[in-house]
Amino acid sequence: MRLSSMADYAVVTMTAAARHCGRHAAGGARVSAQQLADETGLPVPTVQKLVSKLSAAGLLKSARGLGGGLKLARPAAAISLADIVEAVEGPIAMAPCSVHGRHDCTLEADCTVRPHWPQVDAALRGALAGVPLTQLASPVASGISA
Repeated sequence: MRLSSMADYAVVTMTAAARHCGRHAAGGARVSAQQLADETGLPVPTVQKLVSKLSAAGLLKSARGLGGGLKLARPAAAISLADIVEAVEGPIAMAPCSVHGRHDCTLEADCTVRPHWPQVDAALRGALAGVPLTQLASPVASGISA
């Protein structure tokens, strides 16, 4: 499985927001889309599109005006990798047929694997849900051996 570029960029954007907001007491600091773009190297329009999706999913809050900007909608420890991926991609589904309402597989009528995909999807979602944003925003220790 490979994340789409937008899901990858959403993870990068959220980790930057967590690092920025985490530097200040109670995560109350705000950051602008421009600051996130500068920190991540992503284009501002991409960050703005991601902010819209992440806000709609309840992961970011925005405020306009003096002292406005973006902040995490809940503590970074309460936001998981699954939350971020689903905000951009929708429900985690390994096979198209495991998405409710999709019927575009030519093997669907005779497929013996289809009934098992929900269990696989749940396992994958569980694994991603076990990775909190705090872990992603933390520096990785150097000296990793091959």
